[in-house]
Amino acid sequence: MKKLVAAISALASMAGGAHADITIAHVYGKTGPFEAYAKQSHDGLMLGLEYATGGTMQIDGEKIVVIEKDTQLKPELGKALLAEAYGDDGADIAVGPVSSGVALAMLPVAEEYEKILLVEPAVADSITGENWNRYIFRTARNSSQDAVANAIAIGGPNVRVATLAQDYAFGRDGVAAFKEALATTGAQVVHEEYVPTDATDFTAAAERIFNAMKDVEGEKKLFIIWAGGGNPMGKINAMDPGRYGIEIATGGNILAALKAYKDMPGMEGATYYYYEIPRNPVNDWLVKTHFERFGTPPDFFTAGGMAAGIAIVEAIRKAGSTETEALIAAMEGMEFQTPKGRMVFRPEDHQALQSMYHFRTEIQEGKDYGVPVLVRELGIEDLPIPIRNGR
Repeated sequence: MKKLVAAISALASMAGGAHADITIAHVYGKTGPFEAYAKQSHDGLMLGLEYATGGTMQIDGEKIVVIEKDTQLKPELGKALLAEAYGDDGADIAVGPVSSGVALAMLPVAEEYEKILLVEPAVADSITGENWNRYIFRTARNSSQDAVANAIAIGGPNVRVATLAQDYAFGRDGVAAFKEALATTGAQVVHEEYVPTDATDFTAAAERIFNAMKDVEGEKKLFIIWAGGGNPMGKINAMDPGRYGIEIATGGNILAALKAYKDMPGMEGATYYYYEIPRNPVNDWLVKTHFERFGTPPDFFTAGGMAAGIAIVEAIRKAGSTETEALIAAMEGMEFQTPKGRMVFRPEDHQALQSMYHFRTEIQEGKDYGVPVLVRELGIEDLPIPIRNGR
């Protein structure tokens, strides 16, 4: 029945003539702990559509209409809202969500309605791995891209690592991928800690980590995988892990979270984006426009949202249609330019391959956060990202 509704909606759109609207549904967690991520993602999406259409917000004469739906970070709600977007609103393509847990609930809906879901910014490997279907594409980086890049940045034969992560798909997929990537460098993970997503007290977890690491020989690091509030890095750093020879390491994050990095100058890791790192025309436009519009630099997820917007425009132009099979054919292997430079949708799992950035934290005058300064760009060819969907 739902497929019939979708088909009728498509026919109605065709009957409307050549200048029917192109409807994009942004289904994402506008409210809740990831609200800051959501706003960045939406701002970036709109900027990406604007940039790719030269400010017209049209593709081949057809007007782009963006509708928003708030998942409130609830998987069942996200699932229902995506079905509503495809079935009732006639969305040609959907973008979102913020949370990996919500994304996993939404994947089967895209398959049921035979419509594309462009995942941005949810990260869990299982989205383009074991739970993937052919209607799923992702501009966001996945857990393996984070993991491989960070393993290159901090790994080595004498390195011993403990991990702290949130106890859901993002955290567990992230640690699994990180362990796999670290093994190729000769490093070893000696302890893992998982805590609730809304944890604010890390005392017990930190003590278990310290006890597990204090007698370990080698270069000891605590690697933290975290999204949202709670500030585990700052709180654990205040407990003086250095007395056990433990250094904290982590990947990149939004500007607000980088304030905790200021207490750890010299810390290394790998990041998805920081506005001063990429040097290309798309990022130049994004930085200039964002300062003009909002008075602030673009943030972590603004870049991802912009990549999604650009990808949609390029795909519809290439396909010459919003018909799903034409879009899939156009998007598999499609290369497009983003604020991070070149991305390409890998045909096997529709994951966007992209650069990551090995950074070292630096204190800079006039900035109230630790600045991730580029050590080395890790290009697509430097990042052996596994295919996990068995295709």
